[in-house]
Amino acid sequence: QVQLVESGGGLVQAGGSLRLSCAASGRTFSIVAMGWFRQAPGKERELVATITWSGGSIYYADSVKGRFTISRDNAKNSMYLQMNSLKPEDTAVYYCAARRASHYDIWGQGTQVTVSS
Repeated sequence: QVQLVESGGGLVQAGGSLRLSCAASGRTFSIVAMGWFRQAPGKERELVATITWSGGSIYYADSVKGRFTISRDNAKNSMYLQMNSLKPEDTAVYYCAARRASHYDIWGQGTQVTVSS
């Protein structure tokens, strides 16, 4: 099994920055890709960014392109999300997720990001 633990959320003013971290443990050799998702109150969970565990192929949602940067450190079994130029609409619970086959099936507990205007 794989376990994921997020950290780094918090309260920041619009225009500020935060860095989220996700530490993976357990059978990490089974991970194919990892990603960040977010869910705002009253909205569905949405994909923010993904990165493959071996090749570094990266995807960003249009809403965060140019502002967020996803990265991973395989030696530390960790993934990161650097969030710059934050906007109030980025306020959400951010989840780290891992994909072992065709879909993301391992989830962290989530970390709250609040951006004040």
